[in-house]
Amino acid sequence: MRLLPGLRGTGADRSDALRVADRTLSAEALLGCANAVAGRIRGARAVAVEAGPSLEAMVGIVGAVQAGVPLVPLPPGAEPGECSRILRESRADVVLGRATAGCDLPVVPVDLRQRSWTTHPEPPPAADAVILYTGGVGGLSRGVRISHRAIAADLDLLAAAWCWTAEDVLVQGAPLFRAYGLVVGLLGALRVGSRFVHLDRHATAGPAGTIYLALPEQWARIARDTARARTLAGARMLVSGDAPLAPAVGERLRLLTSHRPVDGYGTTETLVVLTGPAGAAGAVLPGVQTRVLGQDGRPVPADGDSVGELSVRSPTLFSGYVDRPGSAPPADGWHPTGDLATVDPAGGHRILGRGGTHVVRCGGRPVPAHQVEEVLLTHPGVHEAAVVGAPHRTRGEQVVAYVVAAAGLTAQALIDHVGRLLSAAARPRRVHFVDELPRSAQGRVRRSLLIRRSAHTPLRDP
Repeated sequence: MRLLPGLRGTGADRSDALRVADRTLSAEALLGCANAVAGRIRGARAVAVEAGPSLEAMVGIVGAVQAGVPLVPLPPGAEPGECSRILRESRADVVLGRATAGCDLPVVPVDLRQRSWTTHPEPPPAADAVILYTGGVGGLSRGVRISHRAIAADLDLLAAAWCWTAEDVLVQGAPLFRAYGLVVGLLGALRVGSRFVHLDRHATAGPAGTIYLALPEQWARIARDTARARTLAGARMLVSGDAPLAPAVGERLRLLTSHRPVDGYGTTETLVVLTGPAGAAGAVLPGVQTRVLGQDGRPVPADGDSVGELSVRSPTLFSGYVDRPGSAPPADGWHPTGDLATVDPAGGHRILGRGGTHVVRCGGRPVPAHQVEEVLLTHPGVHEAAVVGAPHRTRGEQVVAYVVAAAGLTAQALIDHVGRLLSAAARPRRVHFVDELPRSAQGRVRRSLLIRRSAHTPLRDP
């Protein structure tokens, strides 16, 4: 099974198969450069790449896939201790491109002038293609082993669902060390054979594309930039991934671009398994099975209101965790995602967010943090928001919000804004204005830090 047939397919003569900022690489040059890298790393246990927005990083990534060596993307700027742990756990014995802090492994440079036309044998379908580190919200991130077969299955399902062809130009801002940027974005384009454009996080414009892929926080920034958003009107589709897109952001993008964004839901362990219009229930991709179980272990009613934990059984599932040998999904194939969801009579799923730190339990009633965050983001002065639970002496927990906002906005204005749209239990008891939200090396909001801040002073009844 060849994971990236697009390298030798319809796009083989394209002069701009890959683009980063003002640099391009042709499909022929990409294949030759990647083969040269593959020839130098064959036989390695695993290879690490600092997955920043550069042609060298992308060539290293493709070279690892061509060599059949598990790829370990490192977040740029990660702490040396975190990098050292990732390299040790993943058993990486080579670093591609350049040395990173906390690394004493041999370095294989990526030279875009080198070419090789050696054909490398395809790895077994069950072999690991990537080891993606995920989480880091409440503790250490975990290495997720994902096979060639799982990636190919997911990309083929998405290509069919999105009518994604070699004629498309995919433009993305999602980072290459996350599943959406690496698997769906880069590897997806190379499997389908479409052109691929990667935007630096600070880029304000880029080449015209037919598919734009970004994370919710990136779409929120684009929606606030009216001129930039309107340049996307010529696209075929806008895709948001990694977390549900706030309805207010989706609606503003629709008004500015005439496109209703598409949400793609999945975890690193499942890859993308649901897709549909943002703000609506997502449809399960063909061949994927889901179930939503209540606290009693039974399926919740398909009424669009009852909440349970989503489990997935799919050909796209991961193979295990690197820090837990033999930790494959259960024998029955069902993987519990940890995400809360509802299912409607038509089988559509709405994702509410994680249990635990993503749910505030106020007076015995669960309040999904994501629901409050969505409403906060509908206020024009709010740029980013994270909601957690703080201890309350009589109700168990109460809602506390951390907000990145425009100057002049008051806490009471936001409390009243939420109160007009949600129940009394969902209104924040406190609003803290911050310059930025704390994030893990993988870019996730570190709710555990916010919870610890909120726990110092338990709230009382007014």
